[in-house]
Amino acid sequence: MAISLFELFKVGIGPSSSHTVGPMEAARRFAEALEGDGLMASVGRVRVSLYGSLGATGKGHGTGPAVMMGLQGERPDRIDPEKMPARLERIRGSETLLMAGRYPVRFREKTDLVYYRRKSLPDHPNGMTCQAFDDNDQCLYEKTYYSVGGGFVVDAATEGTPSIREDDTPQPYPFGSGKALLSLCREGGLTIADIMYANEQAWRTPDEIRGGILELWRVMRTCVQNGIAHEGELPGGLRVRRRAASLYRSLMDKQRVDLISPSLSALDWVNLYALAVNEENAAGGRIVTAPTNGAAGIIPAVLHYYWEFCPRADEDGIVRFMLTAGAIGVLFKENASISGAEVGCQGEVGSACAMAAAGLAAATGGSPEQVENAAEIGMEHHLGMTCDPIGGLVQIPCIERNAMASVKAIDAAIMALRGDGKHYVSLDKVLHTMRETGRDMLDKYKETARGGLAVNIIEC
Repeated sequence: MAISLFELFKVGIGPSSSHTVGPMEAARRFAEALEGDGLMASVGRVRVSLYGSLGATGKGHGTGPAVMMGLQGERPDRIDPEKMPARLERIRGSETLLMAGRYPVRFREKTDLVYYRRKSLPDHPNGMTCQAFDDNDQCLYEKTYYSVGGGFVVDAATEGTPSIREDDTPQPYPFGSGKALLSLCREGGLTIADIMYANEQAWRTPDEIRGGILELWRVMRTCVQNGIAHEGELPGGLRVRRRAASLYRSLMDKQRVDLISPSLSALDWVNLYALAVNEENAAGGRIVTAPTNGAAGIIPAVLHYYWEFCPRADEDGIVRFMLTAGAIGVLFKENASISGAEVGCQGEVGSACAMAAAGLAAATGGSPEQVENAAEIGMEHHLGMTCDPIGGLVQIPCIERNAMASVKAIDAAIMALRGDGKHYVSLDKVLHTMRETGRDMLDKYKETARGGLAVNIIEC
């Protein structure tokens, strides 16, 4: 299955790629299917049922609003998050939404958006079923979708199993493992970025690839700036205060006496970049899924570190970073998982840390072997990480976790660049271990908010 960099990195909105971006896209597909089959004029009411992790933590992750916007034809990369609250109030007040943006249909959120907190569909923890009824309440059309992480959506086949639309676009350098990727590099005298760049040209021109990557970088920079500009409490009821703005002022205060920052000032800024992005994500702002929303701050933070603190940083390095990170992301997507509901947070924060470490190593001149080693180090030290968001919100421990993983990614790149690329544990072995660990992990630690920190914090 061919996966593009621009599938792993997508512009969207917070707070969750699997719970917000994916469900919005699934709901949009459902509305599009009704319109395509000529059924829209007969639809009197729609209902969406959320199962598994979507049902358990969907309210905290903004799944309901995302579904309502998707039914109205909105796309995650185009919707204006600032206008969503007013639009949602109109739907709730009128109990009507415009399917595909044109067809008025009855929709009462309390009864037509159902959260099954303890019931799951058989094929993936993030399942949702959309139904359309006529005026006599007879079901006209029904479709099940799975949000499989990173904003990827899979349609269910007639018998209920996932139906993956495989992209069989021929690529000059297909690879399915870290070992195969390194072999291609050695045989052709190429870097990992070269391999990914050549493969991307199966879909886009060189100018489109470079322009698309730099546009992603622009959105990431804007997200950091927005995170610094906003203050106050994050939505959701935990009363978590934003910290990025005050941290920025502190770092800019030339009079501040600090015994730590003279030697570790770069890490202060890395923390700022990651916190700014994930606070924006938690508030439902515009972000880049990288490769998920819950881990969206790590790659932007490490990219900012490269841009601000590496002496020879330039846009070519940004492109190398992103192409390399994308190649590592493909390996995670194909061989393990980037879904917290499937393998825990090791699949989100762990994969993002590995991708960022590899990207930084590549941008600063690392060999393919050193890049693969950086990715392996970044992932190895996130094995077994659970996904246990307090209150089902992408806030605690998620926001700080991004800052910690950003620092880990930089350290992983440094360690790999100090070596010769030879190491005992391969990235492929770590990916296999991550997949098995996720399979063995209890469901209460997989984004259901039924274990770990989510239940051991006393709420006042």
